[in-house]
Amino acid sequence: MTTTKRVTVLMGGISSERAVSLSSGAGVAAALTSLGYQVQTLDAGADLADLVSQLTQQKPDVVFNALHGRFGEDGCIQGVLDWLGIPYTHSGVRASATAMNKEAARAAFLAAGLPVAEGRMVDIATLAAADPLPAPYVVKPVSEGSSVGVSIVHPGSNTRAQIAQDWRFGPYALVEAFIPGREITVGVMGERALTVTDITPCGDGTGFYDYAAKYTAGGSRHVLPAQIDPETARQAMEVAVAAHHVLGCAGASRSDFRLDDTQPGKPRLVLLEVNTQPGMTETSLLPEQAAYCGISYPELCGWLVAQATCRA
Repeated sequence: MTTTKRVTVLMGGISSERAVSLSSGAGVAAALTSLGYQVQTLDAGADLADLVSQLTQQKPDVVFNALHGRFGEDGCIQGVLDWLGIPYTHSGVRASATAMNKEAARAAFLAAGLPVAEGRMVDIATLAAADPLPAPYVVKPVSEGSSVGVSIVHPGSNTRAQIAQDWRFGPYALVEAFIPGREITVGVMGERALTVTDITPCGDGTGFYDYAAKYTAGGSRHVLPAQIDPETARQAMEVAVAAHHVLGCAGASRSDFRLDDTQPGKPRLVLLEVNTQPGMTETSLLPEQAAYCGISYPELCGWLVAQATCRA
């Protein structure tokens, strides 16, 4: 493929996932260059006026959004790009903002009849005072990604008060029942679910796919397609596509699930969240699934550029 299309890869940013975004952006830039695109990279810093100035100077035909976390994945940069009239990859303002806000996404999933865990929003003072749910339960920031700030409170542990004391993610948290079993994920490209990956965290034996398990070499093991029964795999892929549509996602997304197969009978599938900006290193989950389906990493990056649009 040869093209003269100018692409700016937005990367870095100011969220807690900056390092991950820099890695994604470097991989994407190399892949698009190999396809013949004219590629520039842009580290999105805290100075919005400078960011707008640099975008204006670079005059990209398309922005490849490789940002992760707050300000890059929550609708903020999407709004800026819409304002500037620049087509960009992945989801628009509404879908990005809804997916990043776990309370809003949960409400959308419930309204659509998708399977979610028992849970509710609590203020941190309430969490400090008593268990909001029977243990074990999970405490999550409302608007962070990559499991940043996520903790599990186990029965008989003394961690709840410490979690509340150390909390730095705003006045509220989402508390959900802990679902035992496996962590699985499904990538979606447009209307198509790719496959199911079974993720096994390595290390401390907690089975928790936290930030370290996601981004430390050897932190987790990926098995794809997941070794689960075909009916459960089909259900997971259907729910991933449904969640993609419920939120109004565009381009690619990735849905994360817990699969409770610890009891006799039919396994229980629970949707955790939808990632509108999945990791984009060559070994990230979405590119791994695309490669399994015969779509190379450069082809995936090129497809995302081809899907880019401006919603203004």
